[in-house]
Amino acid sequence: MQSPLSPIAFSVGGFEIHFYGIIMFFAILSGIGVIYFIAKRFYKEVDTEKILDILPVIIVSAIIGARVYYVLMDFQYYVNYPSEIIAVWKGGLSIHGALIGGVTAGAILAAKNKFRFFQYADVFAYGLLVGQAIGRFGNYFNCEAFGRPTDLPFGLFIPTVHRPYEYLHFEYFHPTFLYESIWNIFVFLILFFVVRKIPKIADGTVFFSYIILYSAGRFVIESIRIDSVLNVSGIPVAQLVSICAIVLGIIFLVVLNKRLENKNGM
Repeated sequence: MQSPLSPIAFSVGGFEIHFYGIIMFFAILSGIGVIYFIAKRFYKEVDTEKILDILPVIIVSAIIGARVYYVLMDFQYYVNYPSEIIAVWKGGLSIHGALIGGVTAGAILAAKNKFRFFQYADVFAYGLLVGQAIGRFGNYFNCEAFGRPTDLPFGLFIPTVHRPYEYLHFEYFHPTFLYESIWNIFVFLILFFVVRKIPKIADGTVFFSYIILYSAGRFVIESIRIDSVLNVSGIPVAQLVSICAIVLGIIFLVVLNKRLENKNGM
């Protein structure tokens, strides 16, 4: 698999339009479309008009969260180059940060507008997975999110300028961005065709199943990557966060469904 010739798609009036930004735009647009379609077709109790009302705030909050999280993970670099902090079109959006920002905004909006947060979170989970699956291809155009060297036929060629110093003499690497994209699609299918059809499940079951399954895949894939932004004692922060997310997801799944069981049993 060959790497792209340039991360820049075209220029308008001297302003460079990056493939990363274009892909992120379509990722967000596709995610919105999936959320709306699934809510309209399969979640009749969810108000699609309300979804459209809250989406702008959630999207902006998610993008801010994604960028702030990434900047904090690579704080030393951005301290030296503060002008790069807002350069999101060059890459550097963390899904963990996006989740923190988006979930926080969603919880605040739910409390303010009196709607059931977990009910809407279930619907949003489908759109998140589609958006993530598409968005990961932005990493391809930036020659980032790749793994260890490989001889596999689908290995990704990484130009010398993007290779870590200790891997300069290698040419082909695991396309971990692609692995994660495929995993996101697989999780979407599990949620839609399996979890969604489980009878009498609590609101939030789909969302926390997404958190658990995505995090499990991210944990494994992260062990292959060699360009993690921050490591703690040799362990990528993304793996540590994934473990925490899995534990929290399991706790919420058990508590929410136990609460529903007790309510129905009364």
